[in-house]
Amino acid sequence: MIGRVLKDQSGRVGVAARPPIAAAHLRQDTWWALPVTVVVMLGAFIVYSTWAALQNAHYFVPPYLSPFYSPCISATCLHLTLGWGLPDVRLPIIGILSPAFLILWGPGLFRLTCYYYRKAYYRSFWLAPAACAVRDAKAGYTGETRSPLIVQNLHRYAWYVAVIFIVFLTWDALLAFRFPAPGGGHRFGLGIGTLVMWINVVLLAAYTFSCHSCRHVCGGHVDSFSRAPVRYKLWRLVSRLNEHHPLFAWLSLFAVGLTDLYIRLVSMGLIRDLRMF
Repeated sequence: MIGRVLKDQSGRVGVAARPPIAAAHLRQDTWWALPVTVVVMLGAFIVYSTWAALQNAHYFVPPYLSPFYSPCISATCLHLTLGWGLPDVRLPIIGILSPAFLILWGPGLFRLTCYYYRKAYYRSFWLAPAACAVRDAKAGYTGETRSPLIVQNLHRYAWYVAVIFIVFLTWDALLAFRFPAPGGGHRFGLGIGTLVMWINVVLLAAYTFSCHSCRHVCGGHVDSFSRAPVRYKLWRLVSRLNEHHPLFAWLSLFAVGLTDLYIRLVSMGLIRDLRMF
C-alpha cells in the first residue's frame, strides 16, 4: 500500500495518495559511476579488438599466436593452427577478410549472451534498468521473450563453442614453450610471452567454467544428488567458481586484450620479449 494512512473524525481509515515524484530518481550517491565505467571499459575493448582484427598483421611472432587469431584457419594465416587453411574470403573495399573474423564470432557470441554481461550492458548502454530506484530510459518491459533479445537463449549452446576455443588456446600456450633454435629446428624455452599466454588461458578457463551454463551441465538438471555423488561434487566446485564469475569476466577480458597487445608489440619490434631460458 503506497501512501499515508489517515483517519477522519468518524473513525474511517483511508489512504492519502503520495504525490508523484517529478525527478528521475531520489538517489544522492554516485550511482552513475558503475554504468559509465562499464561503458568505457567495454567500449574500449570493442574498439581495440575490432581494430586488431582488421589489421590482419602482427598477430604471430614465433612461438606466440594472438588469441584474437586462434585458431588461425585461413589460407593466408602466418601460422596455420590445423596445418591447412580455408580459402580466402575477399570482400569489396576491405579486400581479403582477416582470419580473426572467421573465429571471433565464437567467443564473441559467448560473451554477448553471458548472463553477467547482459546485466552489465543492459544497465550501462541501454539504461534498462540503469540502477535500483532509477527510472528506466525506455518505458515498458518485455524481457527476452521477443526478437532480437530472444537469441540470448543461445548462451547455453555458445558455452560448448567457448570450451572448444579453450582447447585451442591451451594448445597455443603449450606451443609457446617451443622456440626456434638458432641452427634450425626448435628448443624448449620460457619467455614473458609464454607467461602472458598462460595467464590468459587460466583466466579465460576460469571465466568459461564458472559460467552458469557450465553449472547447469555439471549438475543443475539433476533431480537427486544423492544418486549422483560425483556430479554433486562437481556441481559444488563450479558453484564456488560461479560466485566469482563477474570478476573472471572482467579479468579474462583484460587478459585477452593485453595478450594480443603484447604479441603485437613484440611482432612490430616495439618491445623485446625477455627469455628466462
